[in-house]
Amino acid sequence: MTGAPVVRPAGGPDGGGALPPPRAPAPPPEPADPVPEAPAPGARDATPGPTHADEPVAWYDRTRAGGGHPDKAQRQARASQSFWTAAVGVPAVFSVLRLGVEAGGELQTTLLLVANVGPVNLLAGFLTTAARLLSTALVAVFALGAVLGVSVDRLPPGTRRRPLFSRWADLAPTWLVVASFLLALVTWPLLYLPLLIPAFAAAFQLTPAQLHDRVAARVLLVAALLGGYAWLLLPTLLDAARQGELLAFVLLAVPPVLAVGISGPLPGAVIRPLASVTEVVMLATLVWASLPVISTPVLPLTVTTVGPENGPTEDVRGHVVTTDDVNMVILQERGGVRYVPVDQVRAQVLCPSEEELPRHRLRIHDFHVEDSLLEGLGRRVRPVHRIDAACRAVG
Repeated sequence: MTGAPVVRPAGGPDGGGALPPPRAPAPPPEPADPVPEAPAPGARDATPGPTHADEPVAWYDRTRAGGGHPDKAQRQARASQSFWTAAVGVPAVFSVLRLGVEAGGELQTTLLLVANVGPVNLLAGFLTTAARLLSTALVAVFALGAVLGVSVDRLPPGTRRRPLFSRWADLAPTWLVVASFLLALVTWPLLYLPLLIPAFAAAFQLTPAQLHDRVAARVLLVAALLGGYAWLLLPTLLDAARQGELLAFVLLAVPPVLAVGISGPLPGAVIRPLASVTEVVMLATLVWASLPVISTPVLPLTVTTVGPENGPTEDVRGHVVTTDDVNMVILQERGGVRYVPVDQVRAQVLCPSEEELPRHRLRIHDFHVEDSLLEGLGRRVRPVHRIDAACRAVG
């Protein structure tokens, strides 16, 4: 060291000793970057693993606190994109398949139909025939998904693996659910409309407890609702009983009773088996129900009377593809394309298909049970004319 330390005299500050010069204040230390703590020996990674609070509720839920994972809004955006992709792609695929089936699998006939059937006609034909199937699928998914979802929510946290339909129901916006029920309301036959009552109660989790706080008032309200429904359908129920239409009687009478207790939750032991079974059954049902949609013709069925002016005539049953100045092109019902000269066409009538013929003799206030609300209102505006004899004569 270069100098000895200065020792203050015992007399204190006034004892005559020299005081040390004041020191300049030291500059404040510059803030240094925080040094990460070294991981403990044997640790796999310095990054902390997910805690119990950060773990997802279900295996598919990738939303965690703090992080970089898509939240519910992002999942809904992706689900919306997938929905609109399917909404555009499925009608296009079904329309092409319908043309191939209607052409009998023949390439040249398919190309003829593609060249003469416009996309607007294909889309309109698909919507008129597949709207019932689409609404049925959506209503079933939303109803089953809501019941399974509320059942899973009441299970212990470690067992909350939400079924597929429950996830779809959670991601679906309310307007889509309401639109699905409205579409079913106007496209389903009246015979199956009562099924919408328990489905609506299940999708929106409606229970009798929401009607009133008191049990007595709740029972009276439920009894009044069921009584009003029975009074509305009493003539149809009596006709179904007299005619022995057991299935029609059950479809009209039982669904409102099921709506009282269908909202769930289900017992925990049946959730997983029921979810798996309903998904498989739903897929198989959609495949089975889509076959009539694919095989439904996109062109009207007609019977065309052809022949020379003073000679014998022939009835050609089939679908008119196109007509020009020379020929009328008819896709015959039994297969094959026939070119009929336009000067030999004597008459033409529109005929119903076998699927359009009624199978029940029941009516609900002048509406046939096999008609939808749209069809019933249409028949009131333009009543059905009698089927032409040519439609019955041609086999």
